[in-house]
Amino acid sequence: MATLAEQPPHTAAREHRFFLIATWLLAAMTVGGFALNLAAGRSSFDVPLVYHLHAFVFMGFVGIYTVQATLAASGNIALHRQLGQIAVVYIPLMLVLGTWLTFETLQVLGGPPFFAQSEFLVVNLFHLAAFGVLSLFALRMRRQSDWHKRLMFGAMVTVSIPGIARLLPLPFLVPYVFPAIFAAAALFLIAGMVMDKRVHGTVHKAWWWALFGPIAAMGLGEIIGATGYARTWVAGHVAGTPGGERSPDPFMPPGF
Repeated sequence: MATLAEQPPHTAAREHRFFLIATWLLAAMTVGGFALNLAAGRSSFDVPLVYHLHAFVFMGFVGIYTVQATLAASGNIALHRQLGQIAVVYIPLMLVLGTWLTFETLQVLGGPPFFAQSEFLVVNLFHLAAFGVLSLFALRMRRQSDWHKRLMFGAMVTVSIPGIARLLPLPFLVPYVFPAIFAAAALFLIAGMVMDKRVHGTVHKAWWWALFGPIAAMGLGEIIGATGYARTWVAGHVAGTPGGERSPDPFMPPGF
């Protein structure tokens, strides 16, 4: 597929329009999901420091990516690339904070009640790994704009999954919560494939990596998380903490 510089202006404009609209929609759903949780009383600011650091950094990524998509659509590629340089430090920081928060959440809250504790741990770790692989490969291929923008959009979709999840009726999706969440997020990537088919007549290979990479990571996480070893390890991790007081299996929380 031709790179952005080789595309006719109207083709590039149609691509930019898709990425701009899809990115703003993802950002709105991510912010909206967390805001809804807060308004419903299911989350609080009275949490350990790592929660605040994680929220600041991950929402910062959503904000930076949204600004970059807006700059690209307006033709300001130079500033778009300058902001992208932040990702070299930012993405590893996100991986560290995401891992830290996952382990901390298990001890502080026991993890969301809709997941088995071992499932929550392992799928989240593989989810973070999928984000890291997509984003880092996108950075390595930043000179190939066709690959770069699609892989980076895949990373943005992966980061948005927790916000999207908070807009779904999770208690009624047990025991298929993770597959349902990832399926909802995949609709954005499928929309990108449809855009490619309409604009270029073919689907770019990058979309398949962006779509199936996180799904494969989720599936592998589900398999490993269901093993006796994972359940035993997590039980030891939460033993003696508030998280150890809840059932290790998914359950319907009070009020639903």
